[in-house]
This record gives sequence, structure tokens and C-alpha cells, in this order.
Amino acid sequence: MNHGPERKFYLKHFKSISLAIATYEDFTQLVNHLAEGLCRTFGVKGASIMILDEIEQELFRVSSHGISEAYVEKGPVFADPKKCAFYTGNVEVVEDFQCDERVQYPEAAAREGIVSMMSIPIKYHNINTGLIRIYHSDRLCMHDEDVDSLKVMACQLGVVIEANGLRNFVEQIKMAIDNLPPRIRGSS
Repeated sequence: MNHGPERKFYLKHFKSISLAIATYEDFTQLVNHLAEGLCRTFGVKGASIMILDEIEQELFRVSSHGISEAYVEKGPVFADPKKCAFYTGNVEVVEDFQCDERVQYPEAAAREGIVSMMSIPIKYHNINTGLIRIYHSDRLCMHDEDVDSLKVMACQLGVVIEANGLRNFVEQIKMAIDNLPPRIRGSS
């Protein structure tokens, strides 16, 4: 009797990750821990967290775990509106990197030993801001409840990304104001 994939992401894991997302001060440390935690929890080859550069329409990696630097540096990852979970807003699964037209670098994936991948959109409200990608050296199959938990986690991460972007913007404005001549700032 086939019961499907085993569930691996329980409430205790979700609470721990939610607390980390809500309390980490260092964004880089947060995404590095999330990528590593995904690999350990699900026993997968690797994980990446990517954010869209809206000007270049390119996804850039802010964190990865379990994949080589050669794979990370293989080339730009463009968000194709017809093919990418980033645009569909849905979880997308690539079951075989060698036979799926959505894959940009199948040769690099073969060298890396990647067979399948799941992409989970990172959202802020209804705006997609990035992707969580989970890579596996075999066919990737996850319990539906685990996928739902990952979708919620991705939304929480979207809030952090948005807040981090706003914080950086405010800091840039403060620096620009501080660099104005005193006569323009109204200071003596």
C-alpha cells in the first residue's frame, strides 16, 4: 500500500523557522540558515534563495547550500514569464532537468548531479519577489502539507525582503541628505 511521501516539516520546525524569520537582524545569515535548514530537513542535494533584479529581469542568488560554486556561477538566471514559478506564482516542479524546456542550463545540472527541482515563489502580498529552489539528485517528491508550509514560509520571507529593501532605501536617503552642503540642509 503506497502512502505517498513522508511528511518532514512539522509544527516544531515551522515555529522555529517562523521565529527565526521574525527575529533575525542579519538578512544574509537568515537566508543562509534557511537554505541549509531546507537541505537538512528534506534530505535534498541543495537549496537556493533567489531575488529578482527588476531592472535586469534576472534572478540573483542571495543564498545557497549544497551546490557548488561552479553551478552557482553557471550564468544568469532569467525569469521567463512563460516558464518560471516566479511569474506563474505557483509552486513548479521540474521532474527531470534533462527533459524539461524550462531548464536553462541542463548540462551544468547534469555535472552537478541535479535531477529535479522544486521552485516556490517568494511573495509579498500578491507581488512575487523571489524564489526558493530545492534541488535533488533523484526525483523530488514532497508531502502536500510540507509544500503548503514552504509556501507560507516563502510569504514570511517576502515580508522580510520587502522590509530589508525599504530599510536600505531609507538608509540611502539619509546618506544622501547627510552629504548635502550645510546651506542646503538648513544647517549653519
